Amino acid sequence: MDKKHGKQSISFAAPPAMTATATVAGPMEGDGLLGGQFDRILEDNLAGQDSWEKSEAAMLEWAIRTAVARGGTLADIDFILAGDLLNQLMSAHFAVRGLGRPFLGLYGACSTMAESLLIGAILIDGGFASRVAVGVSSHHDAAERQYRYPTEQGVQRPPLAQWTVTGAGSAVLTQGGAGPKVTAATVGKVVDAGLKDVNAMGPAMAPAAADTLWHHLQDFGRQPGYYDIILTGDLGQIGKKLLIQLMQEKGVDIAANYEDCGLMIYRDDQDPHAGASGCAASALVLCAHAYPLLVIGRLKRILLIGTGSLHSTTSYQQKESIPCIAHAVAIEA
Repeated sequence: MDKKHGKQSISFAAPPAMTATATVAGPMEGDGLLGGQFDRILEDNLAGQDSWEKSEAAMLEWAIRTAVARGGTLADIDFILAGDLLNQLMSAHFAVRGLGRPFLGLYGACSTMAESLLIGAILIDGGFASRVAVGVSSHHDAAERQYRYPTEQGVQRPPLAQWTVTGAGSAVLTQGGAGPKVTAATVGKVVDAGLKDVNAMGPAMAPAAADTLWHHLQDFGRQPGYYDIILTGDLGQIGKKLLIQLMQEKGVDIAANYEDCGLMIYRDDQDPHAGASGCAASALVLCAHAYPLLVIGRLKRILLIGTGSLHSTTSYQQKESIPCIAHAVAIEA
């Protein structure tokens, strides 16, 4: 079987199965559109810790431990793949330090969940692992402190800004297991549209999402309707509209079966402005919402396109534009 398709895509000869997931969400997320579907909802953003960063690490550790325990033990896991938004993958490193398993830290900003599924599937399909745990986290207050302003300052957010999700999601991929299969993937390219407003992440990421989606469809000779739903990571209201427009310019209409994870977390009256963002946005939607629907057969095929804004505080201060990435993973029941 030829596993390489086109310039950017791959398929798996022995597609690994998603055999378990786990999610934990903050109180605002628990009060949102998917609140009843999360495994655990925190009472507050500290969750008994003495800093937001420690709270995020604790969420990620809980999600990984819980997902793994639903189908085995940590001793069964060959590799853990995880990442977050904080400098030097602070949350992931602290989350896995007590798990005692081989670890690969990944950074793709908000695309990290799709990236981890992609690499985990490669490891299993290539015969290098039989069980892999993947996970990501983000925390609104920790991310605000690092990228923008501490929440205590009460800085007014512009309307196009998105609200970083407080939460963590984890999934277990298993060789030959029962469950939805990761069948194909498209590795994204870094795309820089020249935008410099770090509050406008949706518009910055939409061209990267369009590039990856276009190449995925071309590489496999598929139409958007092949999938029951196409999910982007967290483009928000503005980025979603822009992606639909960009695909229309390529002669592809995705409006009928496309949704953005950034618009599936919060209610409008929660005032997230342009929608949700953060590594946990796509992880919570995938693991708490889409995965159960795949398991029961309500969904047959989904395409998750994780989108990431790859700027840093340093690049922003140096007035650099925003490089972005998008990775696509096909999951089929």
